[in-house]
Amino acid sequence: MTQGRPGGGAWAPLWERDEEIGAAERAVSGLCSDMTTEGGLLVFSGDAGIGKTALMAEVRRLAHGRATVWAARGGETLKTVPFNVVRQLLQPALVALTPDEVREYLGDWYEIAGPALGIAEPGSGRPEPQAVCDGLIAVVSRLSRVYWPLVLLVDDAHWADQETLHWLAAFAERLDDLPVLVVVAHRPGEATGDSARHLARIGAAARPATQLRNLTPEATAGLTRATLGEHADAPFCREVWAVTNGNPYESVELLAKVQDSELEPVEGSAAELRVLNRSARGRGLVARLEELGTDVTRFAWAAAILGSAISVDLAASLAGLPRDGAEQCAERLRTARIVTGGEEGLEFVHPLIASAVYQSIPPATRTAMHGQAAWAVTRSGRGAAAASRHLLEVIPDDDPELVEQLREAATEHLAVGAPDAARRCLERALREPPRPDVHARVLYELGCATLLTSPVTTVGHLREALSMRGLSQELRVDAVCRLSQALVHNDQLGEGLRAITEEAARLPVGTDRLRLQAVHFMWEGIHAGEEDSPGRSRRLAALAGSLSGRDNAERALLILRAFDAMTRGENAEEVVELCDRALVNGRLAPGLGWTDAEWSFELRLMLGGSYAFADRLDRAESLFTEAVKAYETAGWSGGHLALAHAFLGYVYRRRGRLRDAEKSLRESLRLADRVGQGGLPMHWEAASMLIDTLLARGHAEQASAVADRYGFAPPNASTIYVPDAMSVRGRLLLALGRREEGLNELEATAKALTARGQYNTVLAPWAYDLARALADEDPRRAADVVTDARVQAERFGTDTAIGEALRCEAALASGPRSVALYAKAVAYLEASPCAYEHAVARVEYGVVSGSVEELQRGLALARSCGADELAARAERFLAGV
Repeated sequence: MTQGRPGGGAWAPLWERDEEIGAAERAVSGLCSDMTTEGGLLVFSGDAGIGKTALMAEVRRLAHGRATVWAARGGETLKTVPFNVVRQLLQPALVALTPDEVREYLGDWYEIAGPALGIAEPGSGRPEPQAVCDGLIAVVSRLSRVYWPLVLLVDDAHWADQETLHWLAAFAERLDDLPVLVVVAHRPGEATGDSARHLARIGAAARPATQLRNLTPEATAGLTRATLGEHADAPFCREVWAVTNGNPYESVELLAKVQDSELEPVEGSAAELRVLNRSARGRGLVARLEELGTDVTRFAWAAAILGSAISVDLAASLAGLPRDGAEQCAERLRTARIVTGGEEGLEFVHPLIASAVYQSIPPATRTAMHGQAAWAVTRSGRGAAAASRHLLEVIPDDDPELVEQLREAATEHLAVGAPDAARRCLERALREPPRPDVHARVLYELGCATLLTSPVTTVGHLREALSMRGLSQELRVDAVCRLSQALVHNDQLGEGLRAITEEAARLPVGTDRLRLQAVHFMWEGIHAGEEDSPGRSRRLAALAGSLSGRDNAERALLILRAFDAMTRGENAEEVVELCDRALVNGRLAPGLGWTDAEWSFELRLMLGGSYAFADRLDRAESLFTEAVKAYETAGWSGGHLALAHAFLGYVYRRRGRLRDAEKSLRESLRLADRVGQGGLPMHWEAASMLIDTLLARGHAEQASAVADRYGFAPPNASTIYVPDAMSVRGRLLLALGRREEGLNELEATAKALTARGQYNTVLAPWAYDLARALADEDPRRAADVVTDARVQAERFGTDTAIGEALRCEAALASGPRSVALYAKAVAYLEASPCAYEHAVARVEYGVVSGSVEELQRGLALARSCGADELAARAERFLAGV
């Protein structure tokens, strides 16, 4: 049993904590050892007063002089303050550095993580929460190598803000490579929603996670005698345990009251323990506080409203007290063991006391004091976001100024990557409520704030905003575009198109109407189940034909027309010419950049994809490289960055850089997995590209594993994939020897794409795999399929399309005709930018012609591309020759 230390009661929570202290000692010693660079994670959970904070203090003591220790704690009234706890952890170290040192340590993450940490002004953009989380992980990782070894203590994590818990959960899973020990203490069952899920992740990663239990009667007796003296008799000690149920904090407080009252610790006094215990908690504590006087009570209320790191000056202002009177109140509260002083301000001795004081404030007084606190915080220059937690508690009272403060706070929250905090502010603003001329704007802002996190919620807010007066025409059009985007992402394409059509009908001819038409064509263009696809293509061609690209609405239509022409296999030179007209001096126009919000980013993907399949891989690579850089710089590390990596990876695949392609595509899926586990369109997009790449490398089993992980089955979602997902799946099934399934998949693909009028044989190469699969049992059908494909390839006109058609035709032919066709295929593919397809043609040409030189050239190309199976095949034939 861990015995009491000098002072007895002060160490009560450490009684019967040998196992937990031993784990902490081992963790600290391991961290400080020269033999390891690994970190660790300890999690202590238990009810209020069980001794979690005392264990945290013991960890600090164990680490003193051996490691750097940073500590923070959550607060019951501070849960809505984004990044509150992580700022407590890191700000002291960062503010001690010079601005240049901070920039050096944070590096590329300064602009993203700096605002969240409160050490840098936010930029003009809105960083994604995941990017801010990544930035915070990078910051702590870099600081840990400067302050090695580092111990991070997070107490009362159940009251930590969800932004901190998001970071902590992700950071806890990366401690194997960092010299950091993280110790977390929390009450089970207190957190809800995302915060509860983050805490569950932290607990799952812990080594160990310990549930603390109440003291036994024997430990309570030992504690009682260590505090009051060995003369405390057994019945008295037993009653202490019965009254407190062995709760360490309550035991300490009760024994302190016994000392204060000079009660003898004998059986005859045991009956008085319950009365004393009531005075130490709940209403008893409140009564004890009231006995200290009105001024002290109001000061304690003000402190409870402010929550943590309590400024005496701010509390004095809130309580209506002069400075010297406030100091006297603070001293009396210290003497009564209600608050304690610190360099950063006052703190309540225990969260139970803080909660009891806060809950004792009459409701009307409490809300009024929150309003006063908001005013005082704003007057102190800390901004609307800092005041917002108080504004959220104020009773709605039709106050236009409060609405504006909440809108301003929402903007500040979005600027540091805290959209949930922004949502809370705007939802509260709606309850005020806003003036009629502002109401629609608030709904619009709320819809924009929830677009990426909750499309269903966004739909409701934007529809309500559009039903009211108060939005300018420009904002109405933007609201409709965002509404359609939310509906499409919620798999409600029909409703999204209907919203656009209805709004466009009420607008005169002009830029706004053209924008809506462009968005309408875009959503139609990526919808796999679209009816009358040829008719849509004709309408789009007629609308875009005369456009010069003078504004972004026209440029958007030119991109849509180019993408449509590419998927239909129209002349590739015309596709490239349309794409070029959509650019300004060869670059994306202002307002159409990768991080510009006015136009959906799918539009840029269509532009890059059109270049890629028209054999302009140089321009496609430039666009997608720019996309990755733009998203990383802006702190967008969710779905946007995932798809940018995917399309860049597929450009590498088309270039024949298969190793680079695989790396980029796996990174894309890693990023997509953080947005949601499987089932999202971005998963299918990246998985389709990765499977195609792995098949090119000859790794069919790995491709099959990717397909299984992401449920790569016949699509039922209304989305077109690049490359065509059904074509890729058919090729995969054939590679796995599942011939009948592969044939069925390819036949279904042929039927679906022909009905849509999509004949691009590079985007959807189903014809070549189908023809090869049919060659033995139905050679005439196979020949017809490849003949039709060659016609479409020559219509499209790229070297890659024609070369691939000739290669398939050569594979079905024999004798001199096959050799001649292979020679033509090699000539076309050598001129194309697609090195892998060139390598395949060289090897097959060498095999058919018996040319050692061609086989050697093909082998060199295959090795350069990373096409392992193709290289092995060439080596086998060379050995045979």
